[in-house]
Order: sequence, then structure tokens, then C-alpha cells
Amino acid sequence: MKQTVTTTFAGKEISIETGRMAKQADGSVVVSCGNNMVLVTAVSSKRDSGLDFFPLTVEYQEKFYATGKIPGGYFKREGRPSGQQILTCRLIDRPLRPLFPDGYNRETQIVATVLSADGEFPVEILSSLGASAALHISDIPFSGPNASIQLARIDGKFVGNPSVEETEKADLVMIVSGTREGISMVEGECKYISEADALAALKFGHEQLIAVLDAQDELRKKVGSPEKREFTPAERNESLVKEMEDFLTPKIKAALGIKEKLDRYAAVDAAKSEAKEKFVSSIEDKDEAAKADKELGTVVGDLKYDIARAMILDDGARIDGRDTKTVRPIACEAGILPRAHGSGLFTRGETQVLGTVTLGTSSDEQIIDGLLGNSKKSFMLHYNFPPYCVGETGRMGGQSRREVGHGFLAERALEAIIPDNEKFPYSIRIVSEVLESNGS
Repeated sequence: MKQTVTTTFAGKEISIETGRMAKQADGSVVVSCGNNMVLVTAVSSKRDSGLDFFPLTVEYQEKFYATGKIPGGYFKREGRPSGQQILTCRLIDRPLRPLFPDGYNRETQIVATVLSADGEFPVEILSSLGASAALHISDIPFSGPNASIQLARIDGKFVGNPSVEETEKADLVMIVSGTREGISMVEGECKYISEADALAALKFGHEQLIAVLDAQDELRKKVGSPEKREFTPAERNESLVKEMEDFLTPKIKAALGIKEKLDRYAAVDAAKSEAKEKFVSSIEDKDEAAKADKELGTVVGDLKYDIARAMILDDGARIDGRDTKTVRPIACEAGILPRAHGSGLFTRGETQVLGTVTLGTSSDEQIIDGLLGNSKKSFMLHYNFPPYCVGETGRMGGQSRREVGHGFLAERALEAIIPDNEKFPYSIRIVSEVLESNGS
């Protein structure tokens, strides 16, 4: 049966509806504001995945019919997600993930589909709100609700969920996500502002969230407050875990004192292999052996975290031997590629990036076939993280969501100092090739 709640969100009327579309999903809602509509579904498997992490995936898709357009290109249909769509997936994912129970490892998927858009309200915010609402009204174990808001400061005043035109006039644009208890994620960009201004923006954003958090609770009551699925994390063999910890602690601590990353990793792997031989190999039952092997992996991961943290807090020493005030050795070289318009090699400890700059004319601008029309982009920063930079093998080709996200952060950091197009009518492409990586 169709159920709807309506509320005012930062001065604009929002409605959340369920029971009309996508009823076979565990949870589904349509979130609307004016001519903007997003369908969001949530589905979670009822079987354990056997993985040692939470396999949550978020998909965000913009349909061109949402603005009365036919896609460009030869096939005339939506293709792979754009960089902005991938960033929106990450934006929805981050505040949701901590609200699932520890140890939950069942395949879970959120799909947000933009059905209608006119640019007067950020559909990314509707998608984030819908993801929380779909989970909240379902039986999936989710300790929400959660909500997000985009805010902008225009002529010294904060505006919630601004239109595209309003955003262009702002000197601060920020997305704030959170629960009733507090803020869980902040993302944004601005010109130079004071700490007091930033704090005021955060406070304004969180205050506006309360209305849509209340609306989600109201919708859950209207659909009968379905009972959440029972989920109990796998029980640990505490005596076996204790034996593993006693055996591994001195070995892991010694390994973390090795300065070189690959040698340190090899020492940790050797300690794990010894523990596996001692505690797992003698177990005859295959299921019990697999369970013990999984517990061993968890113990090693926990010990690495706990010991490294204790070294910093108790001894004032990091895992590579530095104290807490010393930076890694830094080396910079410029002009090392003969044909690129600019190049530089930056090395900090065991992290190394080759940066290149290429200049082009206005004809080299990127043309983006977006939901609200075509746009051009004259400054681009692309980030590549090949598997060899961490001493591994892996599939090459295409960009991961991580590469898109990291490239966007770097691009946004530099964009503020790029000259206006009127003063500098050229295209600029920066490529960051990560050649080595060690957490820096």
C-alpha cells in the first residue's frame, strides 16, 4: 500500500513515498522535490558472503529521459557512469556504511535512479536521503536514519540545497551528512573563510537535517515499523584467539619495527604462516580449519592496528622508526620528461608520484554530456594507481572508483588557483601517476 510523508527541508517541500514502485526490493522509496524525483532501492542478501568485510555497493544512475533528452553517441543510450556519478556513489556510501552492525558481511546494494530533474534541487541529496529511507523502512539491520544536505553561502547567508544557478554564486559549497547524534561526513570547497564561518556552516547543516530524519521515522511507522532481521556476528573461539595473540604479538611487534615496507610486509606474512602451521594445519575438519584460518586473519589485522597505535601513543614512535614530529624524506625533481609541457617527480619516503602537465587549446576541452545539458571543462586532473605501485599484480584498464575520487579531490584543491578562462584561454590536463605508495 502506498504511503507518503511530506516535510519542509531547508525551506523546500520534500516528499518520501513507498509502496508504489519496486516493491520486490527489501526497501524502496521515491523522493521528490518539485520536478525532481529519485527512485532508491535497497536489497541485502539473507546469506553470509563468507567475506571478512562488508560488501556494500552503491549505484547512482542518471537517466536522460529525466530531463527530456536523448543521450548522445552512436548507441543513443546511457553508458558507463560519469566521473560525477561515481563521486555521488561514494557520497551516498560513506555516511551509510558505519550504520550497519559490526561483522555484517551480507551482499548489500543500493541503487539510486534519477527519474526527473530540473536543476532546482540537488538530486544527489535526494538520492542520499532516499538510500537512508529505503534502508530504514526495510528489515535490513541498519541503525539509521541518516540524512545529507548541500549548503551554500551566498552574499553572507547560508542557503540549503541550492539550485545550480545559486551554487555558481556561492563562496562556500558544502555537503554535510549526519544522524541525530552528530555529523558523520563533511565534503566541500570554498574560498578563504574563517574557522568560525566553517563551524557556523556545519551547525546550520546539521540543524536542517532534523526535519528529514523525523520524516524517515514517520514513514517507518506508517509502513508498520518492520522488525529488523536478526544478525549475530560469528562467535569467536576465544581460547584459540588468545593463544594466537600470545604467539603473534612479539612477532608482529618485531615486524612493525622494520623500516622498509616490503620487508615489513614479508615479516608479517612469515609470522602469519608460522601461526597457521601451529594453530590451523592440525585441524582435520575442513570447516573448522577454514573458520580458524579466518580468525587468524582477523587476529593479525587487529594486532597490526593495536600495536602500531600503541607504538605511537606509548612510545612516540611510528612503524618506520620516525617520531611523531618528523616528516618522511622528501625529494622533488622537475623537467624530467622531454616532450611533456611540464613534469615533476615527487618522492616522500616510499611514496612516489610522477606528475605531468599538458596545455591545449579550447578545442581540447572536455565536453560533458550531462543530465542538465552539455558543459565544457578546461581543467582536468587524472589520477592513476597501478597495481605495481604497491608491489602487486592486477587488472589494468579503466579507472577504479578510488582513482576517480582521489583525482577529484586533487583537482578541486588546485582548481581555485587556476586562472580564469578569460585570462588564460587554454585547456590544462594534469596526470598523477602513482609509482610507489606507502600510506602517504
